Amino acid sequence: MHRLLEIALATVGLIVAAPVIIVAGVLVRRDSPGPALFRQVRVGRDGLPFTCLKMRTMYLDTGDRPSHDVGRSSVTKAGNILRKTKIDELPQLWNVVRGDMSLVGPRPCLPSQTELIEARRRRGVLKMRPGITGISQIAGVDMSDPERLATLDATYVKSLATDLRIIFATVFGAGRGDRVSSDT
Repeated sequence: MHRLLEIALATVGLIVAAPVIIVAGVLVRRDSPGPALFRQVRVGRDGLPFTCLKMRTMYLDTGDRPSHDVGRSSVTKAGNILRKTKIDELPQLWNVVRGDMSLVGPRPCLPSQTELIEARRRRGVLKMRPGITGISQIAGVDMSDPERLATLDATYVKSLATDLRIIFATVFGAGRGDRVSSDT
């Protein structure tokens, strides 16, 4: 039942968010060359890879690295706005409809983040579908601290009440996106 509700909410969310995604796409394309949508392989449920969709917030030459490993100069002007407002996450609603992700769960990491993957495996976190938002995100814990992140992710227990609390906290500004390192 929970999964059907997520699919319904994600589908409605995609329909409602479509104009915002289109405008964001235009802003991304005007700000820097390249596609508006960013596709990246992430680690999903049971450690299986999937293609995660986001609005592109960084320049094309940034590479396939975690946000906390790149400098602020890698983020485009439009990307700063999209990240602050969390609009960059809206295309992930499609990942929810497809079954790759949930609305709420541990944030999906890159296959190269082996320390985080192992910490999550030890704590059983990889048994869950990754989420657009999660308990760690609203607590402000990002992927630069793998052990702390995995420990907090392991405390998440899926329930409608918990998911609604986390979604509302995310929508109303709790937490932040993954930190971007300062340029040196």
